[in-house]
Amino acid sequence: RAQDIVVRHEVQAAPLYFDATDYASHAGFYAALDPKPDGVVLAFGYLGDQEQAQQNFQEARNIVETNYLGAVSVLEIIAADFERRGHGFIIGLSSVAGERGRRRNYMYGAAKGALTIYLSGLRNRLAKRGVRVITILPGFIQTKMTANMKIPQFLLGSTTEVSEDIYNAFKKSQNIIYTKWFWKWIMRIIRMIPEPLFKRLDI
Repeated sequence: RAQDIVVRHEVQAAPLYFDATDYASHAGFYAALDPKPDGVVLAFGYLGDQEQAQQNFQEARNIVETNYLGAVSVLEIIAADFERRGHGFIIGLSSVAGERGRRRNYMYGAAKGALTIYLSGLRNRLAKRGVRVITILPGFIQTKMTANMKIPQFLLGSTTEVSEDIYNAFKKSQNIIYTKWFWKWIMRIIRMIPEPLFKRLDI
């Protein structure tokens, strides 16, 4: 993929190994980057298996560590550098799953909800230093994560659509965006459902 970027866009690119849950390696990973980036896109995650996570704490731990703790570990290192330099941007891919807990994926949703709140606090912290933090809240995207799910086609966003939404959010200096756009309204409705009714819904 790095070679494809080089050929297609005539820029330098090189693949580097990174393990989100190998926290001890994160400082060294970032220190080895030369030159240091002016911006980063946090785009890793792990859906996991909700039922397995209910029975096996290790699976629950994998979900939380990959989606939340790994992000905090590496972003704090990057944020400290950007804060010192007084410029930069961080784009974090969270999820609409973090907007309200649902029985089918509340382990994943809880981790993404924590990430959303973390990015909000990071944005508040870094704003005075000229560092931008953008939160991306995707719905269902056509990736390996959703390949085996039965999802209505109109709800699926392509990677091209999502990348264009992210780029446009960056150009417009937006703080938070949903992608596809209609997820903002879907999630607003879901958040408004009263808890007694929500408990009876199979979603």
